[in-house]
Amino acid sequence: MSIDRRTLVSRHSVEVTQLDGRSPLSVGNGEFCFTVDVTGLQTLPEHYPVGSRDGSPDATLLGTQAQWGWHTVPGGADGAGFRLEDILVTYDTPSGPVPYADMTGSIGAGGDRTDSPAELWLRSNPHRIDLGRIGLELIDDDGRPHPVTPDDVTGVRQVLDLWHGVIDSSFSLRGEPVRVRTVCHPDSDVVAVRIVSEAVRAGRLAVRVAFPYGSESWHDAADWSRPGAHRTTTRRVGGGWHIDRELDADGYAVAVAATAGLTMTQVGEHRLRLSGDTATLDLVIGFAPSAAALPPSSAFDEVHDAAAKHWPAFWSGGGAVQLAGSSDERAVEIERRTVLSQYLTAVNCAGSLPPQETGLVCNSWRGRFHLEMHWWHVAHFALWGRPELLTRSLRWYHSALDAARATAKLQGYAGARWPKQVGPDARESPSPIGAFLIWQQPHPIYLAELVYRAAPGPEVVEEFAGIVFETAEFMADFPAPTAGGFQLGPPLVPAQESYGSIRARATNPTFELAYWHWALEVAQLWRERAGLPRQERWSTVASGLARPHVRDGVYTAIDVEPYTIRTDHPSMLCGLGFVPQTPLIDPSTMRATLHDVLADWKWESTWGWDYPVIAMTAARLGEPEQAVTALTMPMGKNEFLPNGHNRQTASLPLYLPGNGGLLAAVALMAAGWDGAPAGAAPGFPDDGRWTVEAEGLVPAP
Repeated sequence: MSIDRRTLVSRHSVEVTQLDGRSPLSVGNGEFCFTVDVTGLQTLPEHYPVGSRDGSPDATLLGTQAQWGWHTVPGGADGAGFRLEDILVTYDTPSGPVPYADMTGSIGAGGDRTDSPAELWLRSNPHRIDLGRIGLELIDDDGRPHPVTPDDVTGVRQVLDLWHGVIDSSFSLRGEPVRVRTVCHPDSDVVAVRIVSEAVRAGRLAVRVAFPYGSESWHDAADWSRPGAHRTTTRRVGGGWHIDRELDADGYAVAVAATAGLTMTQVGEHRLRLSGDTATLDLVIGFAPSAAALPPSSAFDEVHDAAAKHWPAFWSGGGAVQLAGSSDERAVEIERRTVLSQYLTAVNCAGSLPPQETGLVCNSWRGRFHLEMHWWHVAHFALWGRPELLTRSLRWYHSALDAARATAKLQGYAGARWPKQVGPDARESPSPIGAFLIWQQPHPIYLAELVYRAAPGPEVVEEFAGIVFETAEFMADFPAPTAGGFQLGPPLVPAQESYGSIRARATNPTFELAYWHWALEVAQLWRERAGLPRQERWSTVASGLARPHVRDGVYTAIDVEPYTIRTDHPSMLCGLGFVPQTPLIDPSTMRATLHDVLADWKWESTWGWDYPVIAMTAARLGEPEQAVTALTMPMGKNEFLPNGHNRQTASLPLYLPGNGGLLAAVALMAAGWDGAPAGAAPGFPDDGRWTVEAEGLVPAP
C-alpha cells in the first residue's frame, strides 16, 4: 500500500461553520443511520427541509432510520390491506395476454392523478419510518421547555472526522458553550452522544426524544398529526430504560442506557426529556425491531472506540484513488467527491436491503427501494475491493425469489421476474412506468459477477448461482420470437422513462438489448463454474436478439417512433460503457451516439447517474478527456454538496445512485476494464496534467 490513506481521507473531512439546510451530516453503518444538524443532534428539523413533491407536508433531512424499520397502515374494508391481483391490467403481447401492475387512475385538468384506494395503498405500504427524533431543548428558570431556534446557535464549528466516523460539534447556545460528539456503533443500531456544557449541569439544557407515527406520504417518514394512532410505553430495565413502540400491527423497541446523573421523564404522549446534573451528559440509544433484539447496554466510550477501530480499517482496506499530484483543476473536486461518496455509500448503501435512493437519511418514494437503481448503489463496492459490502444486499434476492418466480409464472414466463419499486416483501408497486421496466432484470447477474471477480471462489458460485440461473431463465423466455430472431417488448418502458405513454408498443431499446445479450452469456459462465453444461437456449436467444436501431448514424433509444426523445436518461449510451463490449454494439456508431447526445441533450431533465454513464462510455471508447469532463459537468443534477451528497432537486435533495455511479466510473477509469489499453489509469487523460495513483481496485468486466 503506497497511498497514505489517512492523509487522503482526512483532507476531505467536512467542516461546517453555519447552518446549511441542504447539507446535514450523518453517522451510520449500512443498517442504521442518524443524521444531524449543526448541533450534532436533530434540534432544528424544520430548517433542513425536503420539498413537497405530491402535496404532502414538507419532511426533514434529519432522519433516524434502519433497514428493518417499516410500517403498514391498515387498509381495505377489513383493515387487512389490498391485493396486487385485484388491480392487474392485461396487455396484449407477442406471446399472448399478460397481466401487469399498471395504474388506471385518471389525470385531471391540473395534471394530478386520481388513483383508487387500492392502488394508493399498494404503492404506499409498507413504508419506511422515522424511528425517533433526538434534539436539544432549552429549559427556562421555571422548568418550562423552549425549542431552540437558529438565532440561538452561534459560533458553529462542526467537523465530520471521516477517518474515525465521528461528528464533533462546537457552538454557543444563547451564549453558553456546548460541545456535542456524535457517533454510531459499527455493528449495532446504536447512536451515542456526549454533550458537554455547564448549561446541562444548571438544568438549562436538556435532550428531547420524540416518536412519530408512520407516514404514507412520498417523502415524510414521520406523521406527527396522529398521536392516538400509536403507543409509546416506557419502563425501567436494569440501570436504564426500555421504550416500547406500537404502530398498528408493527412495533419496535428503544433502549436508553443510564449514565451518571441521567434522568428520563415522559413529558408527553410520545415525548421524553433526558437531563443530567453534571456538565457531561452521555446518551447511548439503541433501536431494534423488538425488545428481545435490543443490543446490550454500552457506554459512550465503548461506542466511540468501536467506531474509531472500524473506520480506519474500512479506509485502510479496499481500494483508493489519489489525484493530489495532478495539475488539472478538476482533480481536487473529483477526489473530494470520490472520498465522500465512499463514506456516504458505506453509511447508507451497505446494508441487508437494496437502498432507497435517499438511503437512510430521509424517505423518497415512501422509503421503498428501486431495484433498477440497485446496481448504482452497490456495484462500486466490488470494484473498490469491498465485495462483502455488496454481498449483504445481494443476498436479499434469495428472500425475494419466491415472489419473483410467482410474478413470472403469473405472466406465463419461466424463471424469476424481479420487480421495480418494492419494500422488504418484494411485492411490486402499481405504476404506469415501474411495472414495465426490464433493465433491473439482469442486475443480479452483473452484481454476482462483480462479487466473483473481486473474490473468486466456489463459495460465491454456490451462494449466488441459483439467483443467476433463475434470472437467466426469465431473460431467455421473455423475448418474443419473430421472423428475424427475438425482440424485447411490447409492452415495456426503457430505462429512459420518457416513453411511458407508449409502453404498449415500445420495443427493442438499445441499452436493454445489449444488457440482455451480455448477461445471458455471463450466466453461461456461471453454469460452467458450477460444473453444469451450457444452456444452449440462453445463447440462442442472446445471439438472436434484434440489433439496436440506428437512425442518422446513431443508436436510438427504441426502434419505433419517436425513436429518441432527448430528455431524461441518455440510456442508449449504457449499451457500451455500463455494459461491456458485445457483438450487438458497434463502437464507431456508439461514438457518434455519444457526441450526438453531448451536442444538445436537455440536461436539466437528466439524473445524477447519467454523468457517470457518459464517463464510462467515453472511457471505453478511448476518449478520456470527455470522461473527466462528464464527471465535472456544471449541471444542476451533477451537484455534489459540501457533505458529498449528489443533490437533484428540492424534492430529491440527495441521490445516492449519483454517488455510487461516480465511484463505479472512477474505478473503471483508474483500474481499467477487460480489453482496456495497456498502461495505468486508461480512463484518465495522458496529457501530463493527471497523476493518478490507484491501488486495491478491481478492473471492470
